[in-house]
Amino acid sequence: MSMQITLLNMPASEKWGKKAILSANENGMTIHLNEKSASEAFITIQQAARKIKNQGILSVTLAGKGWDLEQCWAFHQGYVSVKNAGTVQYPNLGEAQAEFDARLECTTFTRSIINKPSDQLTPVQLAEQAVEFVTQQAVKKGLNSAISAEIILGEDLKKQGYSGIWTVGKGSENPPAFLALDFNPTGKADEPVLACLVGKGITFDTGGYSLKPSDSMSTMRTDMGGAAMLTGALGLAIAQGLQKRVKLYLCCAENMVSHNAFKLGDIITYRNGVTAEVLNTDAEGRLVLADGLIEASKQNAQLILDAATLTGAAKVAVGNDYHSVLSMDENWISALFTAAKNQNEPFWRLPFEPFHRTQISSNFADIANIGSVPVGAGASTACAFLSYFVENYQQNWLHIDASATFRKTASDLWAAGATGLGVRTVANLLLSA
Repeated sequence: MSMQITLLNMPASEKWGKKAILSANENGMTIHLNEKSASEAFITIQQAARKIKNQGILSVTLAGKGWDLEQCWAFHQGYVSVKNAGTVQYPNLGEAQAEFDARLECTTFTRSIINKPSDQLTPVQLAEQAVEFVTQQAVKKGLNSAISAEIILGEDLKKQGYSGIWTVGKGSENPPAFLALDFNPTGKADEPVLACLVGKGITFDTGGYSLKPSDSMSTMRTDMGGAAMLTGALGLAIAQGLQKRVKLYLCCAENMVSHNAFKLGDIITYRNGVTAEVLNTDAEGRLVLADGLIEASKQNAQLILDAATLTGAAKVAVGNDYHSVLSMDENWISALFTAAKNQNEPFWRLPFEPFHRTQISSNFADIANIGSVPVGAGASTACAFLSYFVENYQQNWLHIDASATFRKTASDLWAAGATGLGVRTVANLLLSA
């Protein structure tokens, strides 16, 4: 039998506890909003949904008044979980139903692919599933010929100069892969590119010879969270009516230890002429992203946006609760934060200044893949590394250090696992650009 869940803009009786957000009666359960602001109400609904799921209630119906698009979405985010998925009967949302369904499909894809064990998602499979998903969204909109895609893998990466992806991925039996996907709804070969999206797709990260401890390695199947987020975001933007040309680049590899694996002291020469010394094989995300950013810089796009589960430093700064964003372009920063606010998603700005580019020096190459100062800003110096592969890094480039893609343990808002956060913000940014 399905439990009915209703909303009430009044406080709960004190018998349910001080400032309780849930009460129950013979008809079901009530979430008490108590005249909170919209953003506070969404948090309360998400917290209540998490409490309901934690009580083992696996079949619910959202009933009564007040359940519009955002309220239903807040409940979904709190209720969804990997184990004991349960079922929710949502009300008919009328004109907003298509929006809810698109959000659900695209964030479900993003979460599920992040949660997959690495033996079920190799670098090539990540690229292939991204193409399949984005193509499905285009076909649903009647844009059957809008997608073209190429996957370069294995030895071909080395031959074509994708040095970073090849170097990081060559130690694994599962070959590295680079996806170049072009969504062009106009069909015009010379159509300008609105945005290039560049995602880190490390399907498992051991740390390489800079080996991670087991506790840190246990969730490293999720190190492709940036690639998943951007794939889901492009799919959602298409579902919401995107009519501009967007290119998606996914830089996919496994970072493994073997006789073929890259080592400390190796020097990578990139296609743009920059040389990078490897001083830590666990700082591999920036090495693969460099190839995607070089490709993106050739497209003369209005925006280059990369997303990656890149640094522990960003997670120390903002926890699992925010995605960090770094950029020197104030206009695009403003646009991103407007999009994030519109979608009720948490982003936080971290510093990126010209002096950070001097803090990754090497004695043997142009730059090193970790900071060279005793106490450095790890997220900022990682961004500085990437800037050497963006032709005009001061403008039209946003870097997202995606700390909020996955939660190792549950919180009062989220179950353990992937969150899907960021998908709606990036989609909104593409549509509003």
